[in-house]
Amino acid sequence: MIHVKEILPCSGLELQTMSNSEDICFSDNGDFFMHRAIELARGGEGWTNPNPLVGAVIVRDGVVLGEGFHKKYGGLHAEREALADCIRRGNDARGADIYVTLEPCAHFGKQPPCCHALAEAGIARVFVGSRDPNPLVHGKGNAYLREHGIEVYEDFLREDCDKLNQIFFHYITEKKPFVALKYAVTADGKIATRIGKSKWITGEKSRAYVQQLRNRYAAILCGIGTVLADDPMLNCRMEGGNNPIRIVMDSKLKIPMESRLVQTAREIPLLIVCSAVAEASAEFAEKKDELERAGAEILVLGTDSRRKPDINLLLNELGNRGIDSLLVEGGGAVNYSFLESGAVDCVYEFVAPKIFGGGSLAKSPVAGEGVALPSEAFEFTLKDVRRFDDDVLLEYISKNRGKECSQES
Repeated sequence: MIHVKEILPCSGLELQTMSNSEDICFSDNGDFFMHRAIELARGGEGWTNPNPLVGAVIVRDGVVLGEGFHKKYGGLHAEREALADCIRRGNDARGADIYVTLEPCAHFGKQPPCCHALAEAGIARVFVGSRDPNPLVHGKGNAYLREHGIEVYEDFLREDCDKLNQIFFHYITEKKPFVALKYAVTADGKIATRIGKSKWITGEKSRAYVQQLRNRYAAILCGIGTVLADDPMLNCRMEGGNNPIRIVMDSKLKIPMESRLVQTAREIPLLIVCSAVAEASAEFAEKKDELERAGAEILVLGTDSRRKPDINLLLNELGNRGIDSLLVEGGGAVNYSFLESGAVDCVYEFVAPKIFGGGSLAKSPVAGEGVALPSEAFEFTLKDVRRFDDDVLLEYISKNRGKECSQES
């Protein structure tokens, strides 16, 4: 068992009422238990989509009786995992406190309501981090607990808990995936040399963090230009990681049958997005059949003003499929199309201490027509700056979205 006295200078959960508020302030021990719940919740990254990341810790008199997290979509929720852990340890949860990063659910889904389990277990107090925006849950879980004589304290370390689930919060309210652009550039803003070579711009630690992102996001997308130039796999190479669904924007189905994406389509899902404009040709129908026999799925979409697959139609389709997040690792044209569509929620920009030069021959991360005036720029707010050896990661959030994109590692 983890005992707080071994970690913190104080013990117990001393309560004091703040003089000018009805809020209740707890000692640092409560912070410790909620931070532990947050740490546990991250264990579900890559496996719970489109469900949220949730962790829970059950405590009595400064002693951890049980803990758990939502490990996989369809599996036990964090609260039930923590209660099961209590039983495994031979502990009784009756009269104990539970720290949970998200409001306990109050509806029947893949699992029965967690608020029922907490009441049946005799939990005395529940400390809730984030409020669940899901209409099936919002306020209902906490209300049920109070109706059954359980003390509920909401918004406990809410800001820290909210950071866990920006993807979930966006998806549940917008019904579309949370979209992030990811690219690596040199100090002079190039993503490739003048002859198109790009491996490797950044160092090993930066590339390892990209694998964490691929594990976290439900889907990854690139354009046909990237496929033809680099023949990528777009898989997750992190130990124990989960492969995202791979998506290629390919209006005319130019993707080679011998590409690594097609060759592995039966092992890792591959969705090829093409335009309805090209659908009428006999060559298209033949290639489509060939790709489908190889295991790929072909999605034909209506087009935008440039006769390319419409980005917003794509995001609506992905949302309908339960895909809550999309990592875009495209070239300049694809990146611009997502920006122009107003679809980008955040940007991960890795900057390496290298200079390629090459003028217009060396590609930049965003191409397209571009804006005419500075006032027309796509605006973002700098959220975080990290260093990976000599590389720097700049994380931006869209000013229009106001969403967090920072992923704590």
